[in-house]
Amino acid sequence: MTTASFTAAPTPCLASAPLGAPCTVVGVTAPESAPEWAGWLAEIGFMPGEPVMLMARGAFGGDPLVVRIGMSTFALRRAEAACVAVEWRS
Repeated sequence: MTTASFTAAPTPCLASAPLGAPCTVVGVTAPESAPEWAGWLAEIGFMPGEPVMLMARGAFGGDPLVVRIGMSTFALRRAEAACVAVEWRS
């Protein structure tokens, strides 16, 4: 008898979101090497339920990312945007 094992699909992050796609913040998880990022991202508006959109990527290497959240626009490093779990809306 064999059993199937299922692995949950990883939640997409803001760094990998398509340009211009409306997204919703699901959560923020900071890396162990920079735990302060979670608080910093929350302070500038990256809270669960908030609408967010990736507006542009830098030309070389994709850094920085231009991100719109609420009425504000920020430049985030790819590593910072990777901390923000999102759900794409249609």
